[in-house]
Amino acid sequence: MTELYETQRAMRAMRKAALQRGVIAILDVGSSKIACLVLRFDRTDAFVEGEDIGSMAGQAGFRVVGAATTRSRGVKFGEISAMAETERAIRTAVQAAQKMANLRVDHVIACFSGARPRSYGLDGTIDMDGGQVTEQDVARVLAACEVPDYGQGREVVHAQPVNFALDHRSGLQDPRGQIGHSLSTDMHMLTVDGTAIQNLAYCIKRCDLELAGVASSAYVSGLSALIEDEQNLGAACIDLGGGSTGVSIFMRKHMIYADSVRMGGDHVTSDISMGLQVPMTTAERIKTFYGGVYATGMDDREMIDLDGATGDWEHDRRSVSRAELIGIMRPRVEEILEEVRARLDAAGFDHLPSQQIVLTGGGSQIPGLDGLASRILGQQVRLGRPLRVHGLPQAATGPGFASAVGLCCFAAHPQDEWWDFDTPAERYPGRSLQRAVKWFRDNW
Repeated sequence: MTELYETQRAMRAMRKAALQRGVIAILDVGSSKIACLVLRFDRTDAFVEGEDIGSMAGQAGFRVVGAATTRSRGVKFGEISAMAETERAIRTAVQAAQKMANLRVDHVIACFSGARPRSYGLDGTIDMDGGQVTEQDVARVLAACEVPDYGQGREVVHAQPVNFALDHRSGLQDPRGQIGHSLSTDMHMLTVDGTAIQNLAYCIKRCDLELAGVASSAYVSGLSALIEDEQNLGAACIDLGGGSTGVSIFMRKHMIYADSVRMGGDHVTSDISMGLQVPMTTAERIKTFYGGVYATGMDDREMIDLDGATGDWEHDRRSVSRAELIGIMRPRVEEILEEVRARLDAAGFDHLPSQQIVLTGGGSQIPGLDGLASRILGQQVRLGRPLRVHGLPQAATGPGFASAVGLCCFAAHPQDEWWDFDTPAERYPGRSLQRAVKWFRDNW
């Protein structure tokens, strides 16, 4: 537990140092692409640590001064599978972004998908003497949360207080300064597979970069693709990536649940490759230009040329109808959406006051996907693009950049986490986080 605090605090301290220097890099390590954005902070004097609890804790104004993407290598299901290849890809993206920004970057904040996320809802209550709630009281009530035994080899990535109640008044975002006798809190904790984060941290270290924070892609995609009302009233963000699909649910501007499906757009491409007997690169091109999930009468007549380079004239001069292509794509897309539906049902999404669902990520650009998703997931489905960020190049404004843009918001406006408060040493939950983030001790 102490290690977890020290680790996360060390990363927060690095982030603060980077903000004061005025430059930080954002790294989205995905299965299909690795994106790097270089941020320059304009008003470092506006950065205030610990002045607020929640979505506006520690603000800073920024603009994007460098951006680069490269094809991802050595990443499967959102997790690193070949260290040297991923390291080369990260170096390529970071160097290109630095060159565009004309700046050297030392600190990065990274996000990852996959890693089998698991959500926990914790709660804690403390008695007070009827005085004003202080910072120490908030720290005490967070320490009073009983942490479940989440298993060996798992690490805590996020632990955020999502709600405070003082006596019988619930829904407080920041209870400090208010008077009461009993303070309670609800906290959302997200754990992931430890080795996935360990590999990411080690890979970034091998690129001569300092890790100033990690975040789950499902979380940061929701930050950028959901509008404020949706984050407040309750909405789900479905981030359809290449190797995995992230699912996150927001309520009262906080993430209250996250999960992932180990399937994504690359699986659709793979089905096209096998079904039409074409290379993966050709399958990706065909999917991008001609793909869809609804076939009409016109699609039987629209033919797609499958140019090949095998040397077999008959094989290289084939063509298929768009209807055949849709027939290959639709079952896999339906399978992904059915898995997402199962995750939402398990989370009790039906009981939220609003059932808005927002699709984002590169895979959400398949024509007709929103219509199919509304049939499988529920009526209120829309396609989400990331919110506008100063200086972002036009090429990086599509749904495929939702997690990268969300990570910019996470860097500039981090929500308060458990480790941002000085929890009394004797109040650490006993069996809870002893093993947590042990990898930092080994790697830092």
